[in-house]
Amino acid sequence: MFLSRGSRALRTSMAMSRVAMGRTQPAAVPRWFSESRRLCAVKPVVLADIGEGIVECEVIQWFVEPGAQVEEFSPLCEVQSDKASVEITSRFAGTVKKLYYEAGEMAKVGKPFVDIDIQADTNDAPAPVEEAKPAAPSVPVEETPVPAAAAVAAAVETPKPKGTHASVATPAVRHMSKEHNVDINEIEGTGKGGRVLKEDILRFIQNKGAKPAAAAPGTGAPAASALPTDTAVQVETRQPLTMMQQGMFKSMSRSLTIPHFLYADEIDFSDLVHLRTRLNKVLAKSPAPGSQLSKISYLPFIIKAVSLALYQFPILNARVEIDAETNKPGLVMRSQHNIGIAMDSPSGLVVPVIKNVGSLNIVTIAEELNRLQGLAMQGKLAPSDMTGGTITVSNIGNIGGTYLSPVIVEREVAILGIGRMRTVPAFDENDEIVKKQICNFSWSADHRVVDGATMARAADVVRTIVEEPDVMVMHLR
Repeated sequence: MFLSRGSRALRTSMAMSRVAMGRTQPAAVPRWFSESRRLCAVKPVVLADIGEGIVECEVIQWFVEPGAQVEEFSPLCEVQSDKASVEITSRFAGTVKKLYYEAGEMAKVGKPFVDIDIQADTNDAPAPVEEAKPAAPSVPVEETPVPAAAAVAAAVETPKPKGTHASVATPAVRHMSKEHNVDINEIEGTGKGGRVLKEDILRFIQNKGAKPAAAAPGTGAPAASALPTDTAVQVETRQPLTMMQQGMFKSMSRSLTIPHFLYADEIDFSDLVHLRTRLNKVLAKSPAPGSQLSKISYLPFIIKAVSLALYQFPILNARVEIDAETNKPGLVMRSQHNIGIAMDSPSGLVVPVIKNVGSLNIVTIAEELNRLQGLAMQGKLAPSDMTGGTITVSNIGNIGGTYLSPVIVEREVAILGIGRMRTVPAFDENDEIVKKQICNFSWSADHRVVDGATMARAADVVRTIVEEPDVMVMHLR
């Protein structure tokens, strides 16, 4: 060992002596002294999971561009999944280096979508040394005068800069622009910071001489102006599905693998109509403490009745799951009653969830229902508002349907469809004709785990509570 060390030292000294005598060119010798150098500080921001089963989402708009300075929790972009639009914030403070996607492209969950340089102080980095270059000979440049007409033409052709938020709009406004085949970036917004509003789109269309097309809200149907008029031959136009329609396509395809069975019943709303009328008179005079609620619909009473029935029939609040080890099916029982409410919105069907209904009273349920409806109409439902449902209620009656056959939502075993309430003549206990308010309840259940008798008994509990709403008072928590 000592001999090998000595030989290495001898060879090193001989090599240095040759360099000093000019016989050989110095080789690249590693520098062993300490030096300060800039660390590699570019961090990729990964698109986190934003909901159950979502693997990709559409980038709606960017709030930053390469070179922009961002702080922690600063908004980076807005993405649209098949359930809701979400604003993604930064995990780091630093400088934006790279955007992986353009607006309108699909971003993958779990993959980087932006790079941020988190170097705290760029002054610590060594400044690059520029090599000295020979000075170029000074050549006088003759200034060419610009004609006044050309200058005026250039000023006219220069596009008027839009606001910094010209492309920032709510999902409802973006959906409206797509219906009318209008590029939202071409519209000068009149909202705060240049935000585009619905009125701006209508004004833009009128200025172009095009009539706004009337499409049914929530259907996702193409604008009437985009469809061909009556022609001698059939004309078919291909249209891609929207993000909301793609999500519905996937979830309903999975739902239809569940063997459904339908159970329908007629419910007498007469007593509930009187109770609701009295309560709304009270709320109109003096709203509940700390609440802005002035009116209650029938839906909160039905939601509470479903929750009370779930205490007696918890299987309707469960989900079917295949055990990963034994590969055998089983039931996962759930303690909270998280009831999803199917709603119509400008972007399509959404199902926000009222959490832990068992611990809520009628007024609190009504307040939460109003909050979710307002967010749905604005397209601002958060992923937390859309996930965790255990059973669903779909009220088609507020649109006009009397009967329906609802489709079970995946990871659930039952759904209730509510039809339109109507006034009918009926016989009372004295065989006299009276006026009654009748509504149809249609239940769909997973026939793999729920039998007809169980569904009938559970539906009867809901019917009894709705027909005798005073019973709810004894069960309020």
